[in-house]
Amino acid sequence: MELKDAIMRRCSVRSFKETDFSLEIITEILEYANMAPSAGNLQARDFVVITDDDIKYELASAALGQMFIVEAPVVIVVCANLKRIAPYGKRGEELYCIQDSAAAIEHILLMATDFGLGSCWVGAFNENKVSEILNLPSYIKPVAIIPIGYSDEKNSGTSRMNIKELIHYNKW
Repeated sequence: MELKDAIMRRCSVRSFKETDFSLEIITEILEYANMAPSAGNLQARDFVVITDDDIKYELASAALGQMFIVEAPVVIVVCANLKRIAPYGKRGEELYCIQDSAAAIEHILLMATDFGLGSCWVGAFNENKVSEILNLPSYIKPVAIIPIGYSDEKNSGTSRMNIKELIHYNKW
Protein backbone atom coordinates (compact mmCIF):
# COMPACT_ATOMS: atom_id res chain seq x y z
CA MET A 1 0.00 0.00 0.00
CA GLU A 2 1.28 3.46 -0.81
CA LEU A 3 1.80 5.80 2.14
CA LYS A 4 -0.84 8.24 0.86
CA ASP A 5 -3.35 5.38 0.66
CA ALA A 6 -2.60 4.28 4.21
CA ILE A 7 -3.04 7.84 5.45
CA MET A 8 -6.35 8.22 3.60
CA ARG A 9 -7.69 4.80 4.70
CA ARG A 10 -6.68 5.03 8.36
CA CYS A 11 -9.64 5.61 10.63
CA SER A 12 -10.53 4.98 14.25
CA VAL A 13 -12.13 1.56 14.62
CA ARG A 14 -14.28 0.83 17.64
CA SER A 15 -15.73 -2.54 16.67
CA PHE A 16 -13.63 -5.60 15.94
CA LYS A 17 -14.26 -9.04 14.47
CA GLU A 18 -13.45 -12.11 16.57
CA THR A 19 -10.66 -12.99 14.15
CA ASP A 20 -7.18 -13.57 15.47
CA PHE A 21 -3.99 -12.84 13.57
CA SER A 22 -0.34 -13.68 14.06
CA LEU A 23 1.57 -11.86 16.77
CA GLU A 24 4.40 -11.74 14.21
CA ILE A 25 2.37 -9.00 12.54
CA ILE A 26 2.39 -7.04 15.81
CA THR A 27 6.15 -7.49 16.08
CA GLU A 28 6.57 -6.15 12.54
CA ILE A 29 4.24 -3.22 13.26
CA LEU A 30 6.28 -2.39 16.36
CA GLU A 31 9.55 -2.65 14.45
CA TYR A 32 8.25 0.07 12.13
CA ALA A 33 6.85 2.04 15.08
CA ASN A 34 10.33 2.17 16.52
CA MET A 35 11.59 3.66 13.25
CA ALA A 36 9.70 6.85 14.17
CA PRO A 37 11.90 9.82 15.01
CA SER A 38 12.91 10.36 18.60
CA ALA A 39 14.80 13.00 20.56
CA GLY A 40 18.50 12.24 20.38
CA ASN A 41 17.56 8.83 18.94
CA LEU A 42 17.01 7.72 22.54
CA GLN A 43 13.78 5.95 21.55
CA ALA A 44 12.19 6.87 24.88
CA ARG A 45 9.11 4.71 24.34
CA ASP A 46 8.16 1.17 25.20
CA PHE A 47 5.36 -1.08 23.96
CA VAL A 48 3.27 -3.38 26.16
CA VAL A 49 1.35 -5.98 24.12
CA ILE A 50 -1.77 -7.41 25.74
CA THR A 51 -3.77 -10.41 24.53
CA ASP A 52 -5.27 -11.49 27.87
CA ASP A 53 -9.01 -10.73 27.99
CA ASP A 54 -9.02 -10.02 31.74
CA ILE A 55 -6.29 -7.40 31.38
CA LYS A 56 -8.05 -5.90 28.33
CA TYR A 57 -11.23 -5.64 30.41
CA GLU A 58 -9.35 -3.84 33.20
CA LEU A 59 -7.80 -1.47 30.65
CA ALA A 60 -11.21 -0.76 29.11
CA SER A 61 -12.56 0.06 32.57
CA ALA A 62 -9.58 2.35 33.23
CA ALA A 63 -10.27 3.97 29.84
CA LEU A 64 -13.56 5.41 31.09
CA GLY A 65 -15.53 2.32 30.10
CA GLN A 66 -14.50 2.18 26.44
CA MET A 67 -15.41 -1.50 26.20
CA PHE A 68 -14.54 -1.83 22.50
CA ILE A 69 -10.97 -2.24 23.75
CA VAL A 70 -11.92 -5.72 24.99
CA GLU A 71 -13.16 -6.74 21.51
CA ALA A 72 -9.75 -6.29 19.89
CA PRO A 73 -7.58 -9.43 19.78
CA VAL A 74 -4.50 -7.35 20.61
CA VAL A 75 -4.02 -4.16 22.59
CA ILE A 76 -0.80 -2.19 22.59
CA VAL A 77 -0.10 0.28 25.37
CA VAL A 78 2.50 2.78 24.21
CA CYS A 79 4.51 4.15 27.09
CA ALA A 80 6.99 6.99 27.54
CA ASN A 81 10.23 5.90 29.14
CA LEU A 82 11.32 8.70 31.48
CA LYS A 83 14.59 6.99 32.40
CA ARG A 84 15.70 6.74 28.79
CA ILE A 85 14.93 10.45 28.15
CA ALA A 86 16.71 11.59 31.34
CA PRO A 87 19.63 13.25 29.49
CA TYR A 88 17.18 15.95 28.36
CA GLY A 89 16.01 16.77 31.88
CA LYS A 90 12.58 18.15 32.68
CA ARG A 91 11.75 19.15 29.10
CA GLY A 92 12.58 15.62 27.98
CA GLU A 93 10.27 14.12 30.61
CA GLU A 94 7.42 16.56 29.97
CA LEU A 95 7.59 16.83 26.19
CA TYR A 96 10.17 14.87 24.22
CA CYS A 97 9.18 11.39 25.39
CA ILE A 98 5.52 12.23 24.67
CA GLN A 99 6.50 13.38 21.17
CA ASP A 100 8.56 10.20 20.70
CA SER A 101 5.58 8.11 21.76
CA ALA A 102 3.15 10.04 19.56
CA ALA A 103 5.34 9.57 16.48
CA ALA A 104 5.51 5.82 17.18
CA ILE A 105 1.74 5.71 17.73
CA GLU A 106 1.10 7.20 14.30
CA HIS A 107 3.42 4.61 12.75
CA ILE A 108 1.45 1.86 14.54
CA LEU A 109 -1.85 3.18 13.20
CA LEU A 110 -0.54 3.42 9.63
CA MET A 111 1.14 0.01 9.72
CA ALA A 112 -2.04 -1.59 11.09
CA THR A 113 -3.88 -0.04 8.13
CA ASP A 114 -1.22 -1.40 5.78
CA PHE A 115 -1.88 -4.90 7.16
CA GLY A 116 -5.63 -4.47 6.66
CA LEU A 117 -6.23 -4.11 10.39
CA GLY A 118 -8.27 -1.54 12.25
CA SER A 119 -7.03 0.42 15.24
CA CYS A 120 -7.91 3.30 17.50
CA TRP A 121 -5.75 5.80 19.40
CA VAL A 122 -7.25 5.87 22.90
CA GLY A 123 -5.91 8.67 25.04
CA ALA A 124 -8.75 9.02 27.55
CA PHE A 125 -7.80 6.82 30.49
CA ASN A 126 -6.78 6.92 34.11
CA GLU A 127 -2.98 6.90 33.84
CA ASN A 128 -2.43 5.69 37.41
CA LYS A 129 -4.91 2.85 37.00
CA VAL A 130 -3.31 1.68 33.72
CA SER A 131 0.12 1.81 35.37
CA GLU A 132 -1.21 -0.29 38.23
CA ILE A 133 -2.93 -2.83 35.93
CA LEU A 134 0.27 -3.33 33.93
CA ASN A 135 2.55 -3.13 36.98
CA LEU A 136 4.63 -0.44 35.28
CA PRO A 137 7.73 0.91 37.01
CA SER A 138 7.51 4.55 38.11
CA TYR A 139 9.67 5.75 35.19
CA ILE A 140 7.26 4.28 32.60
CA LYS A 141 4.26 6.49 31.73
CA PRO A 142 1.35 5.13 29.63
CA VAL A 143 0.55 7.50 26.75
CA ALA A 144 -1.96 5.61 24.60
CA ILE A 145 -3.98 2.42 24.46
CA ILE A 146 -4.29 1.04 20.94
CA PRO A 147 -6.71 -1.84 20.27
CA ILE A 148 -5.89 -3.62 16.99
CA GLY A 149 -7.86 -6.17 15.00
CA TYR A 150 -9.92 -6.71 11.89
CA SER A 151 -12.58 -4.03 11.66
CA ASP A 152 -16.23 -4.95 12.03
CA GLU A 153 -17.26 -1.49 10.79
CA LYS A 154 -17.95 -0.05 7.39
CA ASN A 155 -15.51 2.83 6.89
CA SER A 156 -17.56 5.93 6.25
CA GLY A 157 -14.54 8.22 6.31
CA THR A 158 -13.86 11.10 8.63
CA SER A 159 -14.49 14.72 7.78
CA ARG A 160 -11.63 17.16 7.99
CA MET A 161 -11.49 20.93 8.22
CA ASN A 162 -10.48 22.82 5.12
CA ILE A 163 -6.70 23.00 5.19
CA LYS A 164 -6.81 26.72 4.34
CA GLU A 165 -8.36 27.32 7.78
CA LEU A 166 -5.40 25.63 9.46
CA ILE A 167 -2.44 27.08 7.57
CA HIS A 168 -0.93 30.39 8.72
CA TYR A 169 2.04 31.79 6.81
CA ASN A 170 4.64 33.78 8.73
CA LYS A 171 2.15 35.54 11.03
CA TRP A 172 -1.14 34.61 12.65
